[in-house]
Amino acid sequence: MTEGAQHRPVEGYFAGREHRLPLRVYFEDTDLSGVVYHANYLRWMERGRSDMLRLAGIDQRAAHEAGEGAYAVSDVSIRYKAPARLDDSVVVASRLIAIRPASCRIHQRVIKNGLILAEAEVTAVFVSPSGRARRQPAGWVVAFERLVWQDVGPDEHGGQD
Repeated sequence: MTEGAQHRPVEGYFAGREHRLPLRVYFEDTDLSGVVYHANYLRWMERGRSDMLRLAGIDQRAAHEAGEGAYAVSDVSIRYKAPARLDDSVVVASRLIAIRPASCRIHQRVIKNGLILAEAEVTAVFVSPSGRARRQPAGWVVAFERLVWQDVGPDEHGGQD
């Protein structure tokens, strides 16, 4: 039996250089007050980054299994602006804003109907199996260079999705 598109997980899509991952807020995402628990925004952003990399041609699993290394988040700064609630539809928008030999910086937003609910800047470092920073695979850097937002500034982080 061949698996069709309806059996594959949602990976989001690229709109230009920005990756967008639509998500639904489930009961498990909320706290007793009925709003999304703060740590779940970070989980959603992790999914957005992982799917962005996958769609860009980055095979993190293969690199890890080959003993090359894996990404580790070295820094994250997040700002919460408005809550998401049960059954809301949100979009995690991810933009690669800087690439260095051993790391990348990604700006992410969780958006509902054009309103930014949370935004973060994440630095991910490529580390060897021993945990030391090392250069990313050359093919990854090439893939990233096609996605980098050269002119991302405060005015570029608008809530449009």
